[in-house]
Amino acid sequence: MGQFVRRSQLREQVAAARRAGRRIAFTNGCFDLLHPGHIRSLEEARSLADALIVAINSDRSVREMKGPGRPLVSENERAEVLAALEAVDWVVIFDEPTPQSLIAEILPDVLVKGGDWGPNEIVGREEVEAAGGRVVRIPIEPGYSTTDIVRRIRRDKP
Repeated sequence: MGQFVRRSQLREQVAAARRAGRRIAFTNGCFDLLHPGHIRSLEEARSLADALIVAINSDRSVREMKGPGRPLVSENERAEVLAALEAVDWVVIFDEPTPQSLIAEILPDVLVKGGDWGPNEIVGREEVEAAGGRVVRIPIEPGYSTTDIVRRIRRDKP
């Protein structure tokens, strides 16, 4: 089970993990409604290193990206649920439009994104590769989409 941490705590804990010889993977997203596609992607991301950081968009940044009806689940609740997953070591919230500054600060050994992101669209790619890390794109699980779930819920609403 992971921990929901502040950015300063994350830096300290990642430094300690590195001193212990652990490799760090990093992924990010909104994770508004957790579904099996998320779980499978997180498990695959975790298999690429000894520890996994999941950075989640703040409520404000989700609203900016997805619109005024999102997120459906608050940032603290999303963080708590993700931290409870076996595959996740740390969950941290970022408020910027992208996690680029956080990635540059942490410089994970492996930066993981979904296959729906093109290689040149992956934020933090240059920083991670320049530091000797690698970027891995994980195939998206077909049939799972938070946006589709939200549409179904809203359509079926009485």
